[in-house]
Amino acid sequence: MKQDYTIRRGALEGVEVFLAVARHRNFRRAAVDLGVTPSAVSQAVRTLEARMGAALFARTTRSVGLTEAGQRFLERAGPAFEEIAAAGEAARDVGQRPTGLLRLSVPRAVVPLILEPMIASFCQAYPEIELEIAASDEMVDLAIGGFDAGIRLGQLIAPDMVAVRLTPPFTFVVVGSPDYLERHGYPERVDDLRHHACLRLRRSNGAIAPWTFADGNGAIEAIVSGPLIAHDYPTLLGAATKGVGLAQTPRPVAEGPIAEGKLRPVLDDIAATTPGVFLYHLGKRQVLPKLRVFIDHLKSAA
Repeated sequence: MKQDYTIRRGALEGVEVFLAVARHRNFRRAAVDLGVTPSAVSQAVRTLEARMGAALFARTTRSVGLTEAGQRFLERAGPAFEEIAAAGEAARDVGQRPTGLLRLSVPRAVVPLILEPMIASFCQAYPEIELEIAASDEMVDLAIGGFDAGIRLGQLIAPDMVAVRLTPPFTFVVVGSPDYLERHGYPERVDDLRHHACLRLRRSNGAIAPWTFADGNGAIEAIVSGPLIAHDYPTLLGAATKGVGLAQTPRPVAEGPIAEGKLRPVLDDIAATTPGVFLYHLGKRQVLPKLRVFIDHLKSAA
């Protein structure tokens, strides 16, 4: 059974019905095209004409034609409605299959560790997705910044975000170059750091991050000082390899230089543990296919 056509209130009210009648020059065929009753089509047209203040169709018992007002309305409304319909199809396309622009906010240190190994395979697997990586250590609001997702350390992610684990927990390690440690000695306790050049990180909120260490089941924070303050871990790590001082960084970031002998870890027995790295987004209802396949690809590449 056909249902009466429900017209949305507002500027587009009745426009689709008008265009169908104008196309068919027949109310009954327009009703069949729209899947509604002829009476619903007539009512929609009458409502539209009342709102326009002019007759849009010249009707007889045998034919339906456009008035001058109807012709002018058709010339402007037809292309505009087609654009709106195309916009709807484009939005529906993004919502139903992996396509479109995928924007990610990630720390600089994460790019070589987690993203670089899988970027090529992802782009090859999903050629209709444009992947944009904004590498910055600044915490951003995903909605305001127009990002689909972000990647951060677990303790930095707001509790109202949906988080997807990318790495297991790991420690924050203090490292120094062999040359620096030979000149200044190896610290054995947190208090020894007072006699060392400690390279520090300034967080996105402007505060300088203290160095954190494990203390039984809890943690202690050490306020350190030194010749360099940077806004990201790779800069601190680079300075440490040059012998500028000691740096505290996530262990995965320092693994390469440690393995190559460019850096040596110290105070490992009291290294603090972090929950790990997570991808986070606004919520399950807002996960478009482009983000879903990226998450799946990232997990499979881990």
